[in-house]
Amino acid sequence: MSERVLVQQLKSLPAGPVSVSGWVETVRDQKKVQFVVLRDETGAVQLVNPATRPSEEAGEQDAAALALTETVGGLANGTFLTVHGELKHDERVKLGGVEIKIGELEIAAAAHPETPIAADSGLDKRMDWRFLDLRQRRNNLIFRVQTTLEHAMRTYWVERDYIEIHTPKLMSSPSESRAELFQLDYFGDQTAYLAQSPQHFKQMAQAAGFGKVFEIADAFRADPSFTSRHATEFTSIDAEISWIDSHEDVARMQEELLAFAFTAVKEKHGAEIEELFGLEVTVPALPFPRLTLTQAREVVAASGYENPRADGDLDPESERRVAAYVKETFDHDFVFVTEYFAGIRPFYHMRDPETGLTKSYDLLYRGTEITTGAQREHRIEKLEEQAIEKGLDPAGLEHYLDFFRYGVPPHGGFGMGLARLLMLLLGESSIREVTYLFRGPTRLAP
Repeated sequence: MSERVLVQQLKSLPAGPVSVSGWVETVRDQKKVQFVVLRDETGAVQLVNPATRPSEEAGEQDAAALALTETVGGLANGTFLTVHGELKHDERVKLGGVEIKIGELEIAAAAHPETPIAADSGLDKRMDWRFLDLRQRRNNLIFRVQTTLEHAMRTYWVERDYIEIHTPKLMSSPSESRAELFQLDYFGDQTAYLAQSPQHFKQMAQAAGFGKVFEIADAFRADPSFTSRHATEFTSIDAEISWIDSHEDVARMQEELLAFAFTAVKEKHGAEIEELFGLEVTVPALPFPRLTLTQAREVVAASGYENPRADGDLDPESERRVAAYVKETFDHDFVFVTEYFAGIRPFYHMRDPETGLTKSYDLLYRGTEITTGAQREHRIEKLEEQAIEKGLDPAGLEHYLDFFRYGVPPHGGFGMGLARLLMLLLGESSIREVTYLFRGPTRLAP
């Protein structure tokens, strides 16, 4: 028997014996011929079998051919099988210009004939049967794009001598604040928290003299939101760098990173994304546009919308209006909104001594915030002062504050949600569509 080959390799192989494995996508059982579309992780191929039907008029019939015809006719969609047969090149075959005449068929696992979801099933129903939903070519592409996106970002960082770190997700104290925290019992009478971000430990790497670090890993938020862009467990993309002059150094690194990653996605998947998602991957021009928060608020007001947030931050509708303005004015999908008020930023964001505004930014992509970045406050006395101002007890931050008692360089970084980035890149309406297994307030399974 031939060794298994992938569907994407068939076009380059000569006609002759071949073996493929995958799952049944469709079966067309006609009187004289049977067609099966078999899909594997790389594509789909048409299988063909000349049908041999039982006949009283015929003489002795080929029992093996009869059995094969019966088996093919009884295949349920989703059945996993291996086919050994003859590869034939024929440009008339719409599915890749090749087909395989079935010789032998081995069923690895038969599927139940009644499929629980259909093409028009709702999102929640599809999430219930996510493993079946992911068999679609379109969904398969999402995670190939995700792989390319992550690999490109890692490549950008590694080529520039960043160190990859893996920070703990169990913490003895909150990583940012006690809001939106998952709390759990930990051996004896200890309490642990699931990390909201790797913030504290990224900064510890600066105190350790690592200089430049990154991490792509899980983070957790006990957020009861049911919006299209929130999850209780998500993948966070984080970086932190030493010896910066301002948040602009962080912003420049991030825009270079995104342009690098989008280029990789466009080169590898651009044509298929256009085919299956109906949109063109646009590599963002550098530099990205910048607006201060005050300028962004003026844009929103001029558009006739009254931002309901009392703290001065942008609500989702304001973000969309700012993005629309930037698209019209600069023809750009990204915009950095900078210089946030101290009252709406964490205690560890550095503040400008003259204006009192933070040296921070949010990055909006197609009208949705995907990143918060900032220069961090590295002076221990300022950190303690700002923590107290925020109502935090420095005693509860001792492990974190210790980093700064023994010297740490000026530094900053960002955190970015992978699912939001992927959702917006592919024009999807919810992060549920681009998350392998989504976790939200009412979803813990599958």
